[in-house]
Amino acid sequence: MTQITRTFDLLDHLVERYPKDDILAGKVAGEWVRYSSHDFYKFAHYLAYGLCEMGLKEGDRVVTMSGNCPEWNFIDMALAMSGIIHVPIYPTLSTENYLHILRHSEASAVFVSTRMLLNRLRPALDQAETKPQVYTLAQVDGERRTLEILKLGIANRDKWMGEIERRKREIKPDDWTTMIYTSGTTGMPKGVMLSHRNLCSNFLAHAQVQPMDSSCRVLSFLPLNHIYERSLNYHFQYLGISIYYAESLGTIQQNMQEIKGHGFCAVPRVLEMVYDKLYAAGKDFSGLKKAVYDWAFRHGKHYDYTGLRKFSPMYLLGQKILDRLVYSHWREKFGGNRLTVITGSSSIQPDMIRVFAAAGINIYEGYGLSETSPVIAVNDPLHKQVKIGTVGPVLGGIEMQFADDGEILTRGPHVMLGYYKDPEYTAQVVDPDGWFHTGDIGTLVSGKYLKITDRKKDIFKLSAGKYIAPQLIENMLRGSEYIEQVMVIGENEKCAAAIISPNFNTLHYWALKYKLHYRDNAELIAMPQVHDKYRKVLEVYNKELAPHEQIKLFRLVTDEWTPANGLLSPTLKLRRAPLMEKYRDLVADIFGKEKASQNAFFSAFKSIELPTMPWQKK
Repeated sequence: MTQITRTFDLLDHLVERYPKDDILAGKVAGEWVRYSSHDFYKFAHYLAYGLCEMGLKEGDRVVTMSGNCPEWNFIDMALAMSGIIHVPIYPTLSTENYLHILRHSEASAVFVSTRMLLNRLRPALDQAETKPQVYTLAQVDGERRTLEILKLGIANRDKWMGEIERRKREIKPDDWTTMIYTSGTTGMPKGVMLSHRNLCSNFLAHAQVQPMDSSCRVLSFLPLNHIYERSLNYHFQYLGISIYYAESLGTIQQNMQEIKGHGFCAVPRVLEMVYDKLYAAGKDFSGLKKAVYDWAFRHGKHYDYTGLRKFSPMYLLGQKILDRLVYSHWREKFGGNRLTVITGSSSIQPDMIRVFAAAGINIYEGYGLSETSPVIAVNDPLHKQVKIGTVGPVLGGIEMQFADDGEILTRGPHVMLGYYKDPEYTAQVVDPDGWFHTGDIGTLVSGKYLKITDRKKDIFKLSAGKYIAPQLIENMLRGSEYIEQVMVIGENEKCAAAIISPNFNTLHYWALKYKLHYRDNAELIAMPQVHDKYRKVLEVYNKELAPHEQIKLFRLVTDEWTPANGLLSPTLKLRRAPLMEKYRDLVADIFGKEKASQNAFFSAFKSIELPTMPWQKK
């Protein structure tokens, strides 16, 4: 059996152990095109021969900018076995960032999937001093296609086969194989250098903590250029699980039904949208049907992964009734199977996890960073090593400890080689003992389960000296069906405040119920009734917070926060600096009015004439 110590070892592993007809699949002209394990092996090798014929050498950097598709994997494996560094990038960056990456990586070639993405990259390509070779996956007039490289490889197979086999033999597990540019929330992206050992040690570890096997099919839709989805794709390949690539984010449900999928990877925002749609569906019901539907949510919020034995007979009976009447219909929307859903990037509401789990949609919440290949910890419902509200126990083979200020430190084969061309910053985050400083604050629950409380750099202090961990509060507030996104602010201020982007679908339904009339969303959020509603929403959550953490002030905004407008990162995290800049006047207004009222009080106080005290008399 093939020992997997380099990513491309997966090709031999698949052919030997899982010679199936649909290891990879993607839609072309509305039809699923499936590739067998042998196809995967063959096309990856042909591309590798073609790369040699192109003149690319070991150590060269090649950028890919593509949506998810089987061909992405062919290129990835061809680059890996050729000793060429794979540099996958997001399709939603700015021209400035693209130009930085092209220059910083010194890219020799660029693979772009479509005309639209090429047009997005073109301004940076035009400004680059050194012009990389450009190839497209789709037919684009005037551009060379990746298909040409494949044909070159087939034509020159005998010429380069021995060379590729030599490179494969000589590539060591600790050799650099890919560079991931961090999406970040400020500044230019940094190039994270990862080795074969980084990637393989990590996916081999997290492949042990979920129930799917080679009989299963998963849907992939998160960007493959992000190390999270990429690592899970290696994980699925290792287990012989078939990977089908979604047409778009808008077709997830349809594609899951078509393939009768068994799972997928997601970020919490995607799951929140699914949950909101399921919850909203009950608003159209009435009578007994609505009562049962509402019961399904109340019942689910008490569910626990660790087993049903501790539940009362009435709860177990309710579980069977609700599974037949409600939960099974939810699963039908995603193909009918019980699902394994792996999530990370940010935290997810505990009640949401419980409701999904009750419905047979098991959420595996984990934690990691690009610099850690990426997974550090993950919940494991399969082996009942799970605690909702945490990111689970640390993976096998990984060390973890806390700094004095609560920062999470980790050490092991998953820690990156370093930041490309930046040894100074590398030394700041990886100490002499090999501990990587994550920048996240956390704690252990029950001595075993890691809980993330906030980003070290995001924690701020109120004027009274009390600390606020905004992410913890934001995650709690997003549990409301009325809140789409929220940013907690208040550094050096008297109290914490929030800028809230409402869930307008829910808000419109509420406004209709109370017969509110408005021209647009701007007029709606200005209504006193709406402000009263959100004040009551916040009051509910404030009861769960310490007095200094409670949200005393807030403003509603009509803007949608997305990666496209730069207010969220590509992994849907708040980009605080751009948000603070966008709402600078609003922030000044929030706290300015508070300060103005204080100043008015003190001015009035100062204007009062006090009697002369005896000791003041001469």
